[in-house]
Amino acid sequence: MVRSRKRSGSEGNINGEVYDAVVVCNGHYSEPRIAEIPGIEVWPGKQIHSHNYRVPDPFRDQIVVVIGSAASADDISRDISKVAKEVHITSRSIETGGLGKLSGHDNIWLHSMINSVHKDGKVAFQDGTQVRADVILHCTGYKYHFPFLETNGIVSVDDNRVGPLYKHVFPPALAPWLSFIGLPWKVVPFPLFEFQSKWIAGVLSGRIPLPSKEEMMTDTEAFYSSLEASGIPKRYTHRLDADQFEYDDWLAAKSGSPLTEEWRKKMYFAAGRRKRSMPEMYRDRWDDEDLISQAHEDFKRHSTACSV
Repeated sequence: MVRSRKRSGSEGNINGEVYDAVVVCNGHYSEPRIAEIPGIEVWPGKQIHSHNYRVPDPFRDQIVVVIGSAASADDISRDISKVAKEVHITSRSIETGGLGKLSGHDNIWLHSMINSVHKDGKVAFQDGTQVRADVILHCTGYKYHFPFLETNGIVSVDDNRVGPLYKHVFPPALAPWLSFIGLPWKVVPFPLFEFQSKWIAGVLSGRIPLPSKEEMMTDTEAFYSSLEASGIPKRYTHRLDADQFEYDDWLAAKSGSPLTEEWRKKMYFAAGRRKRSMPEMYRDRWDDEDLISQAHEDFKRHSTACSV
């Protein structure tokens, strides 16, 4: 049952319709994750999440603590450093040897995780340093959020793991009638979404069979156990990164689609290496012209085939 109402309608004007299947594709970049910080209830400064960041001007002449070390933290910290008095980046992934002033910048420092904050404005880090900050900027990602979905507890979100899900898509107890597209992160998103969509379409059409509910649950539990054995936190369940192309190719094989091109895989890893080696210029400089040429050739062949 799908219950809906028009945006301009009243709470009581709700329509109910029955469908054979529901595919959840609501994205996961709208519900911010906020870091839990001891003492934050008495700390007098401002807090903002990267979701609400637009321009650096509001941070002019301020001391800003940025929590995070992924793309948003990298980009925003460098952006606001042009106007801020000081920028202090704190992250669990910053190693002890990398602490201190960031090379090439006069007003950016790297710290370990925040230990606590205090009512006098101080932010104390686990490395023993502290600053009086005006703003804490959370570049801490997002939470999976499905306020519209009622499954009687069959599907839940636990420490940002949506589960149980077979291959990040089907809940075994509700398959194939409920599925999810787009949960994996740190991926090349749109090709992955397309592979998932083709698999789901094939399953719903009856062309592609699913394993039994018991087999899907066994596979899912084994996957969760492998993450735990590898020391990977539950919140990273849907983080694929280097494993994404094996996953993409598995989906492609299921739906009878072409596998991911080798140039696309190499380009992804080359971009990552470039970002790590020259974070200031990685968008403007590259050394993978051969991969770009291969991509152009592939696109031309595809265009020619489609026009025939």
